[in-house]
Amino acid sequence: QLQLVESGGGLVQPGGSLRLSCAASGFTLDYYAIGWFRQAPGKEREGVSCISSSNGNKYYTDSVKGRFTISTDNAKNTVYLQMNSLKPEDTAVYYCAAQMELFRVCRESQRIDDFGYWGQGTQVTVSS
Repeated sequence: QLQLVESGGGLVQPGGSLRLSCAASGFTLDYYAIGWFRQAPGKEREGVSCISSSNGNKYYTDSVKGRFTISTDNAKNTVYLQMNSLKPEDTAVYYCAAQMELFRVCRESQRIDDFGYWGQGTQVTVSS
Protein backbone atom coordinates (compact mmCIF):
# COMPACT_ATOMS: atom_id res chain seq x y z
CA GLN A 1 0.00 0.00 0.00
CA LEU A 2 1.45 3.30 -1.10
CA GLN A 3 1.71 5.82 1.73
CA LEU A 4 3.14 9.28 2.21
CA VAL A 5 3.71 10.71 5.67
CA GLU A 6 4.71 14.32 6.19
CA SER A 7 6.46 15.61 9.29
CA GLY A 8 8.52 18.56 10.43
CA GLY A 9 5.89 21.25 10.60
CA GLY A 10 5.50 23.59 13.53
CA LEU A 11 5.52 27.16 14.74
CA VAL A 12 8.43 29.34 13.69
CA GLN A 13 9.16 33.06 13.81
CA PRO A 14 9.45 35.09 10.62
CA GLY A 15 12.90 34.63 9.13
CA GLY A 16 13.24 31.18 10.64
CA SER A 17 13.65 27.78 9.02
CA LEU A 18 11.93 24.43 8.97
CA ARG A 19 12.62 21.21 7.15
CA LEU A 20 9.63 19.16 6.09
CA SER A 21 9.96 15.45 5.41
CA CYS A 22 7.82 13.25 3.20
CA ALA A 23 8.47 9.59 3.96
CA ALA A 24 7.28 7.19 1.29
CA SER A 25 6.36 3.57 1.88
CA GLY A 26 4.95 0.88 -0.35
CA PHE A 27 6.91 2.16 -3.35
CA THR A 28 10.32 3.53 -4.20
CA LEU A 29 10.87 7.07 -5.34
CA ASP A 30 12.82 5.96 -8.41
CA TYR A 31 9.91 6.26 -10.83
CA TYR A 32 7.84 8.92 -9.15
CA ALA A 33 7.59 12.66 -9.13
CA ILE A 34 7.10 14.16 -5.69
CA GLY A 35 5.38 17.46 -5.25
CA TRP A 36 4.86 19.73 -2.28
CA PHE A 37 1.63 21.68 -2.06
CA ARG A 38 0.20 24.00 0.57
CA GLN A 39 -3.21 25.24 1.54
CA ALA A 40 -3.79 28.30 3.66
CA PRO A 41 -7.13 28.91 5.41
CA GLY A 42 -9.73 30.10 2.95
CA LYS A 43 -7.44 29.61 -0.03
CA GLU A 44 -7.04 27.01 -2.72
CA ARG A 45 -4.31 24.40 -2.54
CA GLU A 46 -1.28 25.54 -4.51
CA GLY A 47 1.83 23.85 -5.79
CA VAL A 48 5.05 24.81 -4.04
CA SER A 49 7.75 22.57 -5.46
CA CYS A 50 8.31 19.38 -7.39
CA ILE A 51 11.18 17.00 -8.03
CA SER A 52 11.33 14.62 -10.94
CA SER A 53 12.98 11.23 -10.50
CA SER A 54 13.31 10.75 -14.25
CA ASN A 55 15.55 13.74 -14.89
CA GLY A 56 16.26 15.23 -11.46
CA ASN A 57 14.69 18.55 -12.40
CA LYS A 58 13.34 20.70 -9.61
CA TYR A 59 10.59 23.27 -9.82
CA TYR A 60 9.50 26.02 -7.46
CA THR A 61 6.65 28.44 -7.44
CA ASP A 62 7.85 32.03 -7.75
CA SER A 63 7.01 33.00 -4.18
CA VAL A 64 9.44 30.46 -2.70
CA LYS A 65 12.30 30.57 -5.20
CA GLY A 66 15.58 31.23 -3.45
CA ARG A 67 14.10 30.33 -0.05
CA PHE A 68 12.91 26.71 -0.38
CA THR A 69 14.91 23.71 -1.54
CA ILE A 70 13.54 20.30 -2.45
CA SER A 71 15.75 17.22 -2.20
CA THR A 72 15.59 13.45 -2.13
CA ASP A 73 17.29 10.83 0.03
CA ASN A 74 16.80 7.61 -1.90
CA ALA A 75 18.33 5.51 0.88
CA LYS A 76 15.62 6.74 3.24
CA ASN A 77 12.94 6.91 0.54
CA THR A 78 12.22 10.41 1.74
CA VAL A 79 11.80 13.80 0.10
CA TYR A 80 12.61 16.97 2.01
CA LEU A 81 11.54 20.57 1.69
CA GLN A 82 14.01 22.90 3.35
CA MET A 83 12.29 26.20 4.03
CA ASN A 84 14.39 29.22 4.93
CA SER A 85 13.57 32.89 5.45
CA LEU A 86 10.01 31.97 6.28
CA LYS A 87 7.31 34.61 6.05
CA PRO A 88 3.86 34.81 7.62
CA GLU A 89 2.36 34.21 4.19
CA ASP A 90 4.01 30.78 4.15
CA THR A 91 1.60 29.71 6.88
CA ALA A 92 -0.41 26.76 5.58
CA VAL A 93 -0.91 23.04 5.77
CA TYR A 94 1.79 21.47 3.61
CA TYR A 95 1.12 18.28 1.70
CA CYS A 96 3.39 16.01 -0.29
CA ALA A 97 2.05 14.12 -3.25
CA ALA A 98 3.37 11.43 -5.56
CA GLN A 99 2.74 10.33 -9.10
CA MET A 100 4.45 7.77 -11.29
CA GLU A 101 6.06 9.58 -14.17
CA LEU A 102 4.15 8.02 -17.04
CA PHE A 103 3.69 11.59 -18.25
CA ARG A 104 5.24 14.92 -17.41
CA VAL A 105 4.25 15.64 -13.82
CA CYS A 106 6.63 18.30 -12.55
CA ARG A 107 6.22 21.68 -14.17
CA GLU A 108 6.52 25.36 -13.30
CA SER A 109 2.99 25.36 -11.93
CA GLN A 110 2.03 22.04 -10.36
CA ARG A 111 -1.43 20.68 -11.08
CA ILE A 112 -3.26 19.01 -8.25
CA ASP A 113 -5.02 16.58 -10.57
CA ASP A 114 -1.70 15.25 -11.86
CA PHE A 115 -0.94 13.62 -8.51
CA GLY A 116 -2.65 10.43 -7.43
CA TYR A 117 -1.26 9.90 -3.95
CA TRP A 118 -1.32 12.35 -1.06
CA GLY A 119 -0.12 12.57 2.49
CA GLN A 120 -2.19 13.82 5.39
CA GLY A 121 -0.44 17.18 5.66
CA THR A 122 1.63 19.00 8.27
CA GLN A 123 0.88 22.45 9.66
CA VAL A 124 3.41 25.24 9.26
CA THR A 125 2.75 28.46 11.16
CA VAL A 126 5.00 31.48 10.76
CA SER A 127 4.26 34.04 13.41
CA SER A 128 5.98 36.22 15.97
